[in-house]
Amino acid sequence: HLGRDYVIRLIMPDANAPVDLPEVLGPQDKTRPLVVIDAGHGGKDPGASGSGYVEKSVVLGLALALRDRLVEEGGIRVAVTRDDDTFLILQDRPEIARRLDADLFISIHADSSGEVSAVRGASIYTLSNEASSEAAALFAERENSANSLNGVVTDSKNQEVNDILVELSQRRVQENSDEFARLIVREGQGTLRFHPQNRRSAELAVLRAPDVPAVLYESGFITNPAE
Repeated sequence: HLGRDYVIRLIMPDANAPVDLPEVLGPQDKTRPLVVIDAGHGGKDPGASGSGYVEKSVVLGLALALRDRLVEEGGIRVAVTRDDDTFLILQDRPEIARRLDADLFISIHADSSGEVSAVRGASIYTLSNEASSEAAALFAERENSANSLNGVVTDSKNQEVNDILVELSQRRVQENSDEFARLIVREGQGTLRFHPQNRRSAELAVLRAPDVPAVLYESGFITNPAE
């Protein structure tokens, strides 16, 4: 109404409170690799919408289907960041993978062209080099008192050495992330429909864990009814 001001207050999760860790399915052998699958958005954050669907629901279905398929095939351990319509802040998603000591983090999303259109195809994002270096620097600043990173024992008394170790770790993680993105494209040919620009990099907060290889998979365009 004209002449009236409204204030909407939302209770946000405590940024300092650690999120509960999900159940890990698959072999009980902890030497087996662990993949953490993240369904983007959720709760009060619906993501993109189109063709009568909302992104948070579509990607949750994809994440759970992928989890179940991997468990069925066996050989690796699997966890999901959410298995219902739960809201998670961006920082919590890769942090779950870190706390579980995961070997791979996959965040699943559905793209949008802004309007109903024929734009289609999946694409894979990895962290840009600039953002990767920035993430490494921020992590080094925060974690210089930690005792290890990627299995390398750090020296809390030598910040310069720690910064170098974090930078090297982040570089290796980015190489592994890029390799996995190439693998998706290679193995998906003939099965998945890819966007002409199927490999991209961006400054995405959900990919900023410095010690877990991570990709964001845009599964297709929710604004395209055919997808």
